[in-house]
Amino acid sequence: MGSQFMMGGGFSRRRFLEGLGGIGGSSLLMAGMSALGFGIASAQAAPPKLSGGGGKRVVVLGAGVAGMTSAYELSRAGYDVVVLEARGFAGGRCQTARKGFQLTELGGETQNCDFDDGLYINHGPWRIPYHHQSTLHYTKEFNVPLEIFVNDNDNSYVMFDKGKGPLAGKPVRKGQVAADIRGAASEMLAKQVKQGALDQQMTADDREAFIAYLVHEGYLTNDLAYKGTEGRGFDVDPGPGVVPGPGKASTPYPFADVLHSNAWRTLSSVTAYDQQRTMFQPVGGMDRIAKGFEGAIGKLIRYNHVVKKLRQNDKGVEVAYVDGDGVSGVIKADYCICAIPLSVLRQMDIEVSKPFKEAIGAVSYALVGKIGMQMKRRFWEEDHHIYGGHIYYDDADINSMALPSTGWQSKKGIILGYYQFGANAAKVSALSPAERQALSAKAGSKVFPEFADNVETSFSASWHRIEHNLGGWAQWSDESRKDAYPLLCEPDGRVYLTGEHLSYLTGWQAGGIESAWQQIAKLHARVHAA
Repeated sequence: MGSQFMMGGGFSRRRFLEGLGGIGGSSLLMAGMSALGFGIASAQAAPPKLSGGGGKRVVVLGAGVAGMTSAYELSRAGYDVVVLEARGFAGGRCQTARKGFQLTELGGETQNCDFDDGLYINHGPWRIPYHHQSTLHYTKEFNVPLEIFVNDNDNSYVMFDKGKGPLAGKPVRKGQVAADIRGAASEMLAKQVKQGALDQQMTADDREAFIAYLVHEGYLTNDLAYKGTEGRGFDVDPGPGVVPGPGKASTPYPFADVLHSNAWRTLSSVTAYDQQRTMFQPVGGMDRIAKGFEGAIGKLIRYNHVVKKLRQNDKGVEVAYVDGDGVSGVIKADYCICAIPLSVLRQMDIEVSKPFKEAIGAVSYALVGKIGMQMKRRFWEEDHHIYGGHIYYDDADINSMALPSTGWQSKKGIILGYYQFGANAAKVSALSPAERQALSAKAGSKVFPEFADNVETSFSASWHRIEHNLGGWAQWSDESRKDAYPLLCEPDGRVYLTGEHLSYLTGWQAGGIESAWQQIAKLHARVHAA
């Protein structure tokens, strides 16, 4: 029926979905998208069924999640697999910094993570949506326990310096912003509808139903006024004994103050499909997923093997490397699965066709930075009653902070002190680790007076300055998706590329896993066809 398909009553498919989102938020919107065939969850929930590798040898370049997925599934199907990994550990960007972890960025000083035992920061991927069934397939396969990641918290703060009015530069509870902007907007719209402003677009029944919805959505009184709601809290909290509780909910902020503060801009964040209110994280750190793969195929991985050259012909491939002792060697195989990020691969000596090599250079990579801050005590819980979620800023040097979703009510904790992108990530990455810590402490103190005095130590990572990654994730333009991307999804001779960069789930582990599933299925079909 095509994109011009019309819903009943003259609504287009797009207008219908927009209406669902406005009424029921992201969950109702996504249900509608799935029903109409627009779902954008991960495309696969299980790996392809492979059998009969026939003794063919496959060399896998890179022991990140995509590379280890390839090695795990191919080895189970009977292929002879060897994995070359440049680092001394597996996981690629699936990293967790805890006591003893070491990182030296290009041009930077070496950081030795000195968090207390049991504390950590996921400076790579750190959350898993429920619909990334491919990632969840392996957490279940390797018995990696999960816990809830609190991705949205109504009691967290919004701190916008660049707004106007009395709320600008002041920490404001996110739930109060949501209640007041929606309540005031519902009041104005309900009164307009009651006065007949939309009579030409609505029947009498439509009008009454719509007003009923606005009353419910905006917590309006019988006279269609928003005067606050218990959900935003009380001016005086309820208490014990015979003294009556508060007579009314807390006093709303004036509509104009909320509107001009720009704090309402954070409310759209929960509508993104890959950013639900509650998500998953592995208990003990995201690298538990990498450890699960290592437990299954660790014997296949050759660590500290840096690939120097890739050659191929119609009979096989040869990969030249240098190991951790400086000894050179060559691996020969029938096929190559290359999971090296394109940002790194385009600088290497590889024998592929000219169009293929040009396509490798057609994608940019995200500039991304994170810092984990160890705190002496969990003041965000003890003093501010915030358990998980994010602190939002309009300061691009910080962008957002995140409070831990683990270790509730313990003595100490790790706050994600900033999460930066683009030019600001590049700017902050030029600072020393100590200067990055000071930057985060200053911003945190705007919201939490206790912040700076509680900082004990920190660990930061700028992914565009990490040698074997050179970026956080692939960023395809519309043009490169159209021209270069399809070319890279197919093998060049006996070389198959894989990774999050060869998916529409860039930046997510599911993208790397499902890319691997796709490529090993193609390789397997080729072997059997031969």
